[in-house]
Formats: sequence, structure tokens, C-alpha cells
Amino acid sequence: MKLDYKKVFYVGLAFFIITIFWQTYDSIITKILIDKFGLNQTWSGVVMALDNILALFMLPLFGAISDKTNHKLGRRTPYVIIGTVVAAFAFIGLSFVDNIQTARIEQTNIIERYEFISDTEDEIRKTPAFWRLIMVDMEFNRITALHNDKISQKDYDRYQSSVYDPMDKLLDENGATQELDAIEISYLDGYYHRYLSERAWQVTSENPMNFVVFVGILLIALVAMSVFRSPAVSLMPDVTMKPLRSKANAVINLMGAAAGVTSLILLTVLGLGGRSYVHYTGAFISVGVIMIAVLAIFLWKVKEPKLVAEKEADDLKFGLHEEEGEVHDMHELPKDKKISLYLILSSVFLWFMGYNAVMTKVSDYAPKILQLPSFTLPLLVANVTAIIAFIPIGILSTKFGRRKTILAGIILLTLCFGSVFFLSKDTGWVMFIVFGLTGIGWATINVNSYPMVVELAKGSNVGKYTGYYYAFSMGAQILTPILSGFFMDLIHPKILFPYATLFVASAFITMFLTKHGDAVVGKKSILENFDVDMD
Repeated sequence: MKLDYKKVFYVGLAFFIITIFWQTYDSIITKILIDKFGLNQTWSGVVMALDNILALFMLPLFGAISDKTNHKLGRRTPYVIIGTVVAAFAFIGLSFVDNIQTARIEQTNIIERYEFISDTEDEIRKTPAFWRLIMVDMEFNRITALHNDKISQKDYDRYQSSVYDPMDKLLDENGATQELDAIEISYLDGYYHRYLSERAWQVTSENPMNFVVFVGILLIALVAMSVFRSPAVSLMPDVTMKPLRSKANAVINLMGAAAGVTSLILLTVLGLGGRSYVHYTGAFISVGVIMIAVLAIFLWKVKEPKLVAEKEADDLKFGLHEEEGEVHDMHELPKDKKISLYLILSSVFLWFMGYNAVMTKVSDYAPKILQLPSFTLPLLVANVTAIIAFIPIGILSTKFGRRKTILAGIILLTLCFGSVFFLSKDTGWVMFIVFGLTGIGWATINVNSYPMVVELAKGSNVGKYTGYYYAFSMGAQILTPILSGFFMDLIHPKILFPYATLFVASAFITMFLTKHGDAVVGKKSILENFDVDMD
């Protein structure tokens, strides 16, 4: 009984397609919405939550539909074809809408003002007089727009309360001659970029149809991705014997990690990881073409009906059959185990609230608040360190248990997120170290959390408990881009990492109180350490 690695590799190409899309989507769509269309952090969070809202009902729906499909290409392949083709062309289509909006932004002086504030020497940016001149320019622009009926009195009042007044207060507290420190400058940068975003919204509101088209095409892409995700994930167990699925899933997860790294390298090479208002045509088209090319290889090498027949023959050969086991649901668990399940699921919700907020907003935060030349590089470091960490984490989990290992991961992630608040342009390079450790902390949690949930399930109820896990993680991923955006708008973008720190730290309490789900972990092969949930 040996795993056919070539077969799993080709089947895993579908997961490669999924991951390269989502990594690119998360990296650039937030920036486009905020920088070019002028959405605030809250409303950009609403748009970024749409994929998870769709996933809540579309993933189980199309998983069930594909179960009942009878097509000559197989149960899953037709959905992979349709979903990939539609999503790829929709993604490419976004580039044309993005170019139109960028051209409209270029007709204003928004980019000129952005480049001026970004490229000014640090010694000048430390002087209050520099920022006072910036504020004079801002005030002149907003008053002119108000008098010309380009913005409403409500828009002007919001600018006053959320941008001008906080900058004025900060500068008054500092004095006219005392140099500003790096943290104070990061606050001023955050307010100024909010002003530029409001100006971009003015451009959007004058001709909103381009924004409507952008969101419409985006919805098409998101629906298409939701159509084939469950069928694509289901294909591996369809063609792999149960005893070999852990190794097979590890291979597929590594392919997903490779896709994420590929996306980040692509954005870095194309020079799209740092500055705002750049053209994202190269990213949209490159990823769309890669998706189609990988699909072509998938269709060439994966003959689903043949692979399913081979798997069924192997099941008969080795006498394998699905065991139903004892059936129960959450309500039939003993009280102590039920409390542990609630605590584990609460932990899942809390750490996803923190982690997903950072992953959604960091592409906007890192270049603007920390003045990093590229947001993709810290993410790339985090991805690589997570991949490297899976094997030692698997060994530590075997030795110390899942719960203690997760608690260590929560402590590390809390320290990492908490430290970013104190970083500025002068210390921005520390972000690479912090995100390297973040990758390790998140991997430590990820390797062990899902197994703790299903440890409390038996037999055929594993699917139901998997549903509990994804309901709580998906619920957090829907809520946190919106909630974190609300606080970033209400207070300042720098609140992002304290927000994430609070939620992750809270997960320590719920996990510490957990008493069950920490069964003895059997020894794994090196490869099986990558058999984890990679969402």
C-alpha cells in the first residue's frame, strides 16, 4: 500500500489554483478598494468579507451537488473547469476596471501628493512646520471641493473630525519647534492617507459606475471560486485510500503553500508590494493565465473516473471500508467534554478574529504606517517559516500534547502582534523578524486546533464536527475585516495590531481552560506533519 505521489501532485493542482487566487486577492484587492475607490477601512472590510459569506452556504451546497453529479469527466472535474475558467477571466477583467479608475485618479493631484509625502526626506518629515504646510494644502483642497459642490457639508465635517482635528491636536501637543518622533509621524501618515482615501472616494462618487462594475466582476470571481472549492478538495479522498489520505493531504497542503509563495514572489517581482496607485494589470493577468495553464495540466493528467475506479479496486484489494462507528452529536457529549468543545471552538473564533484581521489589512498597513518598501516580503517570510516549522511542531505536539503546544503558539502570536504597535519607519525592518515568528506561531496553532475538535467526534460524525470548526472560523473571518476596519476608522489604523493582540490573547484563556481533545498524538512520518488545515 503505497501513495502514488505523481497522482496526488496532479490532483493537488486544483488546490494550487485556489490558493494562488486567494493569496493574490487578499494582497491587492484591499489596497485597490481603499486607495483607488476611496472606501474606508470598514466598507473595504465588508467587501473583503463577501467571499466568506458566500462560502458559508455555497461550499456545502456545491459539495453536496457534486456528490450527486454523474458526468463523463467525473463528479468533481466539471466544477473545477467551470469555476477556474470563470474566475480566471473575471480576475483578468478586473484589471481593465482597475486601469480606468487609476486613470481617473491620475487626472487629479492625489498621486502627486502621495509621492510628495512618501518621498520627502526623514529629517524634513520630523519638523512640525512640514506637517502644518501639508494641513494648509489639505484644508484648501477640502474647502474648494465644498464650495464647488464636489463634497457635502457632511463629508467636510467628517474630514475635519477624522483627519484635520487629530493632526492639529497631535502637532499642538508636540509644539512648534520640537522634532516629531517616529511613532508620531506614523500617526500623521495614517491621518494623511485617510485624507487621500477620502479624495479617491470623491472621484468614485462623481462616476460610481466603474465601482459598481468592479464589485460586480469581483462577485462573479468569488462565486466561481466558491463553485469549485468543495469539489476540488473532495477529489483527493475520492481517489486516495483512507490510510494514505494523511500523506496525500500533506502533499496537497505543500502545493497550496507553494502557490501562496508563488503569488507573493510574483507581486514582489512586478513591484506591486509597496506603493499605492500602481497598475495591477500584471498581477491580474499573470495569475489568470497561471490558473488557466495549471487547469490545462490538471485536465491532461487527471482522468477522474479512471482514478476513482482504481481507488475502488484498491479498497477491495486491501479489504478497506468506511467505518461508521458510534454516532453522536454535540448534545449527546458528556458535560465536561461538551464544555471543552465550546472552549476549543471559542478559541478558534478568537484567534481567527485576530489573525485574519492582520492578514486582510496588512497590505494597506505596512506601506503606509511603517513605510515598508513592500508588504509582500514580510508575508513571504511568514509563509516560508510556517512551512519550515510544520515538522518540528509535529514533533513537539507528539512530545508535549496539542493543548500545550497551542498555548505556546498563542503566546508567540500575541507577542508578535503586540510588538508591531511600537514599530515605525525607523524600526520597520523588525517586521521581517516579527512575521517570521508569526508564521511559526500560526503554524503551531494550525497544526493542532482542528485535530482537537475532531478528537471529540466519533465515526461518521467527523464531518459534523468539521462543520462546527469551519462555522466558527468562517464566522470570525466574516466579522473581523469589518470590525477591525470600524476601529481603524474610529481611532486610527495603528489600532489594528492591538485589536489582533487582544483577540489572540483572549484565546489563551479559553484554551487554557480546555480539558479534553488532547489525546496522545501518534508518531507521524516527516511528510504527515504537513497534513493540517491550511486556511
